[in-house]
Amino acid sequence: QVRLVESGGGAVETGGSLTLSCTASGGRSNIYDMGWYRQGRGTQRELVATLNRPGEAKYADSVKGRFTISRDVNKGTASLQMNSLKVEDTDTYYCYVGTYRFGDFWGPGTQVTVSS
Repeated sequence: QVRLVESGGGAVETGGSLTLSCTASGGRSNIYDMGWYRQGRGTQRELVATLNRPGEAKYADSVKGRFTISRDVNKGTASLQMNSLKVEDTDTYYCYVGTYRFGDFWGPGTQVTVSS
């Protein structure tokens, strides 16, 4: 079982920056993929960015060049640096972990609100 704790959400104006952090406890050695998804009301959860154990990153096209994901495999932490935020980045952001043996796990979500 992997438990995830998120921090760093909040409210900023357009063009501002936020950093989201996620810490995993339990089963860290089984974590292959770690990253962030986001979901708004009435929409499907969508990929924002993930980083796997070999260091390969995936980004949604909408955030490329603005968001940067980093990860410390040994500590079980991941961070998402979000720059040049837009109103359309407003969503609930969920930390995600994919494991080798135990499936996927999700954090409780942290709200990001960008105002114009």
